Amino acid sequence: MDINKLIYGIGVAVFAGLIAFVLTPLASLIAHKTKAIDVPNDNRRIHKVPIPLLGGLAIWAAFVITSLLFCELNTTLKVVLIGGSVIVLAGFLDDIFDLNFILKFAFEIGAAFVAVALNVVIDHIDIFSHRIEFGVLSVPITVLWIVGLTNAINLIDGLDGLACGVSAICCLSLMTISFLMGMYEYAMMLAILAGSCFGFLPFNHYPARIFMGDTGSLFLGYSLAIFSIQGLFKMHAVISFVVPVFLFALPLSDTIFAFVRRLVKRQNPFKADKLHLHHRLMKMGFNQRQTVSILYAISGLLGTTSVMYTRESISKSSLSVVVCVILLGIYLWILKDPGRRIRAGFDLHLPHEEEKPNDTKNDFESK
Repeated sequence: MDINKLIYGIGVAVFAGLIAFVLTPLASLIAHKTKAIDVPNDNRRIHKVPIPLLGGLAIWAAFVITSLLFCELNTTLKVVLIGGSVIVLAGFLDDIFDLNFILKFAFEIGAAFVAVALNVVIDHIDIFSHRIEFGVLSVPITVLWIVGLTNAINLIDGLDGLACGVSAICCLSLMTISFLMGMYEYAMMLAILAGSCFGFLPFNHYPARIFMGDTGSLFLGYSLAIFSIQGLFKMHAVISFVVPVFLFALPLSDTIFAFVRRLVKRQNPFKADKLHLHHRLMKMGFNQRQTVSILYAISGLLGTTSVMYTRESISKSSLSVVVCVILLGIYLWILKDPGRRIRAGFDLHLPHEEEKPNDTKNDFESK
């Protein structure tokens, strides 16, 4: 382990965080100027006053500025800068004009093909030392992964600080994997992205003063998808595809269940509802802070498991998964019953908080 590179990476991440922190008020001013404001005009909002969107501009700008200053302009960074800018444009327009979901998909698919054009593709996976080549299926699988993860982060953006915090945790897990495997350039870029998220979070945690909007959630989802393709699917692990699946299990599972649930009910799969995981936790009696903390913990646990799969034997890694499942089972058992929750130390009702989710554009639906 190169301690000097670790310290340097931390310093660069702090630099990115400071840029995001300084630029977030400017993003708020731009949101007011362009009328990109989330107005609580229905029962799906918890906030009582209009709150500006476009906070994602600060995250994007912090990443672009810092990465160009401190990182080598390799293929991965080119894809994130070019494709990410396309995604940011789509989010920016959607936050202002509420784009049709078909047009948003067109932007996302276009950004995915930026990756394909620069040969950032999922061309194989490893299963117990057996390499499975995808061949002609590489392109559709890559596009599906990028578009799917991009929207998965967007779909969990329903509570103050949730999507940004979960993205930061995923960045830190990916950064740790990259650093341990000697991929220092990837670790540096991920540290910058994590720092950008942390620089924005002081303005976005409950009660949020600005939302990152689709501008931020789509950019974070796209960037994580690109980094995972280059840093996870192509690594030499016992079961390479298990690592990204565990790492992004929280947003991906919520997205898959949402789509299946709506299709089973013969509803528009892109129509927003209030049945996401964070909604269900809120209905159990948790307030915003507690719900976000629980989901942070789950995301961190999954991230730790992902790191284990890259460093330990398959038996030890599988054992860690079993332990995590048992711990989550115990935790959910405690959460299920209101009496147990109170006796376990959860203060369910804080007078200064609403008991409804801050569902701010957590789906393809408009503000």
